[in-house]
Amino acid sequence: MFPAETIVSFFIASLLLAATPGPDNIFVLTQSTLQGARAGLIVTTGLCTGLVAHTTAVAIGVAAIFHTSAFAYTALMLIGACYLSYLAWQAFRTSAKKMAKGENKPTGLIKLYQRGIIMNITNPKVSLFFLAFLPLFSNPARGMLSLQIMVLGMLFIIATIIVFGLVAVVAGSAGQRFNRSEKMHRVMNIMAGTVFATLAAGIIIQLR
Repeated sequence: MFPAETIVSFFIASLLLAATPGPDNIFVLTQSTLQGARAGLIVTTGLCTGLVAHTTAVAIGVAAIFHTSAFAYTALMLIGACYLSYLAWQAFRTSAKKMAKGENKPTGLIKLYQRGIIMNITNPKVSLFFLAFLPLFSNPARGMLSLQIMVLGMLFIIATIIVFGLVAVVAGSAGQRFNRSEKMHRVMNIMAGTVFATLAAGIIIQLR
């Protein structure tokens, strides 16, 4: 379906794009630092599940709605901002002492997976990005465009798993050392909350 050079160039571009700092890989970074590599990998799985939804949306043309409807785009952006604000509030209110006593348990793996999905799906920019990026490497002469989009989307997801997986392992390893200190754990929660709050504020500013 695709020439080898197209696959190679697309995959390299995908790796570089996945490594570019953004809400998703920052989310993986903060969760891995706070709860370990396993948590980061679960978040990555959730984010990539969201990417499957975005890829499917582009393949069937749903993403075009966000490109043409200001209301739909704004509504989804606001949902994303509200969710990021909620995550920031949770991070700020977490007490290291409560965590140590077991009064405030780490976020469960299922909830982390769900957070990853919500974080990704409520970002319409991903669909718009896919709508602009994936067709650049497709060609009607090679067959069904929707199938080509799905294949390219899966390749992008593989690249994302590789990059985010490395982020999770490295951040998780560093976080294990920091988490032994209650003070450092509190600092990391404040940093995570600040990141989420900043991302939420950035969305609101863009919508003004």
